[in-house]
Amino acid sequence: MITSPHFPYKELHVEQDGPVLRVRFAPSAQDSTLTVAALDDLAALLHSLHDRPDIRVLLLSAAGEDFCLGADRVEYQAALAQDPTGAVMRRIADKAYRVCDALENTHAVTVARLHGRVIGAGLALASFCDLRAGADDCRFRMPEIGVGLPPAWGGAMGRLIVEGGAARIRELMLTCEAFDAVTAHRIGLLHKVAPLGTLDAVVDAWVRPLVRRSPEALMLTKRMFAGYSRAGRTADVALLDAHLLTAQLNQARPRRVTERP
Repeated sequence: MITSPHFPYKELHVEQDGPVLRVRFAPSAQDSTLTVAALDDLAALLHSLHDRPDIRVLLLSAAGEDFCLGADRVEYQAALAQDPTGAVMRRIADKAYRVCDALENTHAVTVARLHGRVIGAGLALASFCDLRAGADDCRFRMPEIGVGLPPAWGGAMGRLIVEGGAARIRELMLTCEAFDAVTAHRIGLLHKVAPLGTLDAVVDAWVRPLVRRSPEALMLTKRMFAGYSRAGRTADVALLDAHLLTAQLNQARPRRVTERP
């Protein structure tokens, strides 16, 4: 097994096991937010797969108690403070779109292994994986409206609607209600639910047959699904997400009052 020293990433721990690439967020297990640095690393990793047809499965997981607590809003505020025009913030949001688009379109079958809390951008990211398995302790939430933001991250609204159904996703987004693994499984956001102690066995039960399949058949099937999924998102406005998110954050920023003489 080839481990992380061969992969130049700071926010990801990467191991290659033959045709399987195992990727973990937050290798220090100290922070479960999805930082800009983590997005940069993930974008670079996914881009590198263009030259790695030998990789057939990418397994995405996280160290620590939670899969992901969402995007780092402190970084958002810092970006707006650095550049009040919003250009820096829009570039950050565009990174999220590029990562999610790459996850959906990479030739490798992507598998999300979820545990603990899966919040906001963490759920958005996982939704773009082909297969999703979650521990029975998973707790999900889409908190954006509750903190005064539109659900505009990575183009995930269209993907979540296709995967989980418009009516249920609308309810969960508008109410910001937390939901458990059983609910996520029922509406299609999880394919499998298992106790945390057996979650790896569930994931491995997917991976073992996948690596024996024809690489061409896997790639074609995945891209056919992506095509049909996008056909259901003909009015996809994901490219506006960066502008929507930046505009709302800018509007919510406290303004310094300057008195006229």
